[in-house]
Amino acid sequence: QVHLVESGGGLVQAGGSLRLSCTASGGIFNAMGWFRQAPGKQRELVARITSSGDTNYSDSVKGRFTASRDSAKNTGYLQMNSLKLEDTAGYYCNVALHGSWYNSWGRGTQVIVSS
Repeated sequence: QVHLVESGGGLVQAGGSLRLSCTASGGIFNAMGWFRQAPGKQRELVARITSSGDTNYSDSVKGRFTASRDSAKNTGYLQMNSLKLEDTAGYYCNVALHGSWYNSWGRGTQVIVSS
């Protein structure tokens, strides 16, 4: 059972930046993903980083968000720049092993972007 703890969310003005962190423990994984869920919407994957450092982003955040990781600390980061109102959501991380996400979620961290 993997244990995930996210942090770093908060209230920020549009155009601002935040850096989220995710610490994973208790499981074996070779990728970490960042998901977000806005009220009334489904949870979506916005960024993914593999153990080799390869990254993928959704079109909605490409060029603004950057995923990174510190493998020694089992910690991942999501640098979010040029934040927009539509980035407002709960942000969650998860980890995957060979393409399969663990069926375990942390409490997430809330990001609120104001005008």
